[in-house]
Amino acid sequence: MKRPLASLLALSASACTLGPRNPLPPVSLPPVTAPQAFAPAQGPDQVTSLMPVPAEWWRSFGSGDLDALVAEAQTHATDIMVADATLRQAREQAAGTAGSRLPQADLSYQAQRVRVSNALSPAVADQNQQLYTLHTAQVTVSYNPDLFGGTGARIRSARAAADVARHRLDAARTTVIANLVQAVIQRAALADQIAAGQTSVAVNRDILATLLRRQQLGAVGAADIATQQAALATAQSALPALIRAEAHQRVVIGTLIGRAAGTPLPPLPALSALTLPHDLPLLLPSDLVARRPDVSAARAQLEGAAADVGVAIAARLPAIQLSAQAGGAAQHLFDIFQSGNPFWALLGGVTQPIFHAGTLRHQQHAAEAALDGAKAQYRATVLQAFGDVSDALTGLRTDADALDAAAHAGDASARALTFIRRQLALGDVGTLALLNATGTDAQARSLVIQARAARLTDTVALFQAAGGGVGSR
Repeated sequence: MKRPLASLLALSASACTLGPRNPLPPVSLPPVTAPQAFAPAQGPDQVTSLMPVPAEWWRSFGSGDLDALVAEAQTHATDIMVADATLRQAREQAAGTAGSRLPQADLSYQAQRVRVSNALSPAVADQNQQLYTLHTAQVTVSYNPDLFGGTGARIRSARAAADVARHRLDAARTTVIANLVQAVIQRAALADQIAAGQTSVAVNRDILATLLRRQQLGAVGAADIATQQAALATAQSALPALIRAEAHQRVVIGTLIGRAAGTPLPPLPALSALTLPHDLPLLLPSDLVARRPDVSAARAQLEGAAADVGVAIAARLPAIQLSAQAGGAAQHLFDIFQSGNPFWALLGGVTQPIFHAGTLRHQQHAAEAALDGAKAQYRATVLQAFGDVSDALTGLRTDADALDAAAHAGDASARALTFIRRQLALGDVGTLALLNATGTDAQARSLVIQARAARLTDTVALFQAAGGGVGSR
């Protein structure tokens, strides 16, 4: 018996692999992007080069408070916890599926107390014994040789599902960290905009006070006072929306680090405390495809879909079942394995599906359709990766131009407002010029803050688009 069993094991080990091989579809790669430099006249410059993404890229912003927030998020973010639990579940399921390739053994023991009718032949030798106890112990070994690779395909599918979960955990970490850093930047920018708005309110209030004094001297009329009061109210009305947005970003930050809304937050860095990273990663298209966690997850999902096609094909082919039983039965427990009581049985069978009303064929077609969908999803994910990098680089380039324009506008509007206020003190300025100067100055202050925040935000987007640098633990 050993030689046939060894032959079956060898045949199973060399079983053919069903399903498509190399299921990855061809995807056209974009041209290699040359290193770029972003050097605005009014801010620090940045350069891209062929460099790996730092594993802890957020540290390049030079803020200890930001580093502490990211560390807390990686420990307490619910999205990361969910992805980690999903990964552990998928790994255990893959390990359980892998066990189906080996023989299965079970040990059983049964004791029964029976009283039979004297009209029936009892299961014991003594025809006069109607009440007896029977002890049965047996070992059952079963094995299904994987002749056509169906079991191997199920194992590959389960392992692919575990790989999908692993890469999605990487993607969840990258997304949580990027969202957190962006939320910190947005909150800091909103805080600066609130401060700028409060400055605008103070300027308009001072101008109103000056106009009221001039009204007492008869230099201006009620229309000028009403116009300035409207300008002051307009400046004040802009603050509530900014305050609400800043509070919302605090809630977002708290959620990402696992804290309920309303609970105290760790120290949050100001916009001036965040250093704009100088060196930025620029990956080759092939390297980008290799390291993006969402692309890796799509590739693993594609491999799992290809394995599922193999499972569906194997379900239509013959299956061999082997089993063996050995044990003993006796009226007394310690007599189970005495002479005459042991028993054994060897079973073997072959099953060939003949008629299932088209179920198996349709299941194979469904698996093939799922594979086609996985191919399309993989291509879409790769193209999205290229698009994300392109958008981030375009954003960085335009951000530098926007910062220069906003800085020039800010300097010019500040000087204009200074001149207008001096003229107001001398009584030589019109209401329209005054309103234009205050409104332009307030808008210019906001644009400068937004331009600085945009450079930081698009830098985060580039790090995220390049793969994030976060690997599975």
